[in-house]
Amino acid sequence: MKQKDLLKETTGSLYARFGLSQCDITPPVGIYSRNWGAAAFDQATAVHQPLLMHCLAMQSCDGLPAILLTADLGWWKNAADEQNLRLALLSHFNLAESQLIFALSHTHAGPSICSTDAAQPGGELISPYLEFLKQQAIYCIETALSGLFNGSLTWNYGVCDLASNRDLKVDDHYLIGYNPLKEADTTLLVGRLYDETESLKAVICNYACHPTSFAHENDLLSPDFVGEMRNTVERSLSVPCLFLQGASGDLAPRRQYVKDPALVEANGKQLGYAVLATLAQEQRSHKNWIFKESLISGAPLACWGFREQRASTDFKQRVLSIKVPYKKLPSPEAILSEYEGCTDRVMKDRLWRKYNTRKSIGDQEDAVIPVWIWKMGDAVLVAQANEAYSCYQIEVRAEFPDHTIVFINIANGYVGYLAPKELYDKDIYAVWQSPYASGGLEILIEQTKLGIQTLLTDETRLD
Repeated sequence: MKQKDLLKETTGSLYARFGLSQCDITPPVGIYSRNWGAAAFDQATAVHQPLLMHCLAMQSCDGLPAILLTADLGWWKNAADEQNLRLALLSHFNLAESQLIFALSHTHAGPSICSTDAAQPGGELISPYLEFLKQQAIYCIETALSGLFNGSLTWNYGVCDLASNRDLKVDDHYLIGYNPLKEADTTLLVGRLYDETESLKAVICNYACHPTSFAHENDLLSPDFVGEMRNTVERSLSVPCLFLQGASGDLAPRRQYVKDPALVEANGKQLGYAVLATLAQEQRSHKNWIFKESLISGAPLACWGFREQRASTDFKQRVLSIKVPYKKLPSPEAILSEYEGCTDRVMKDRLWRKYNTRKSIGDQEDAVIPVWIWKMGDAVLVAQANEAYSCYQIEVRAEFPDHTIVFINIANGYVGYLAPKELYDKDIYAVWQSPYASGGLEILIEQTKLGIQTLLTDETRLD
């Protein structure tokens, strides 16, 4: 591609049929909700802000649907719970695996969604809640599909410095918390959904940052900063705002691990205002800001301006299968035995998580990581189940500067962290928590690039 062709703002625009819906998925107070090893409590005592589910239904010009479902939930400890829910949705709506993405916000102040936590205080509420989630998801999708309209989805990049690097070395120890010495990826991606009358119908915030404002002292159910981000945007624009968690394995707010809801809401306002700031310059759904000409003045000037942009109708979904190695892990029986003999509350919680992860892996020596790649007009969406470090989105976006790339962590499952190989000789949480061996993230990055390039090349050949 010629340099002049790149002298434009990176946007992506899809023309298709769209449908929107949302529903409340706040669980009953008293459900087991211990997300932190250091927490002294096991059950939520009240609700800070409601937990929500959103659906964005999309239908291509040839009538094929795709469903993007988001939920204010944490992560799946038990792979079977996620698979049971997603397979039920695929079956109910007669969808192919590639046509559904169920993305979690990764709040750390939500309920347990692990059926094997049934013996914990409030654990008897988990299985009924999982059934409730399935029914709400069906309702949400049906509602979105029943209200399809012609429209366009356009993306623009912005910035927000809510996220900071969270791998902090103190003396000889690595801790998880604000690291002011390392630069963080502050990329914000904002989607705007318009109908054919140019009326704004919804906003999408794609941002990489752990929702860990609330922590071990908090006993409230909450979407964390995501809730107040939505409130801030929706109060201003009067349209729904969806949140997609980016590649945030190494990113979190500076001010986190707090009990005060005001600090959590301040984090949300910061992100919400950044979304609004990005939108302030982007009120034209079908125009792009491009380089037009040079002009000799007191200095040689580069003159830019708006040019009409035709929205693409190209909408495709693919699932890549990427093989990466597992570590050599102890057997599930050995981990369970250690768990049963442990009397330390914090260590017992770590071992229980480790056991659930190990049990879901089985006897496999290699993992096969599914990666969903959707081509949405000129934009590309990439979704996978793990907590990939931000270099995943940084490197892939750099490879395709003329395409907008949406990234989603913790979509359609959960296993563990994918950290850079240079961290694997360090005693750091993202390494010892993860079942993946060194080099897994690097394989994921290269294979994702190849998958995107193949999808784009196939389209070029068709043209």
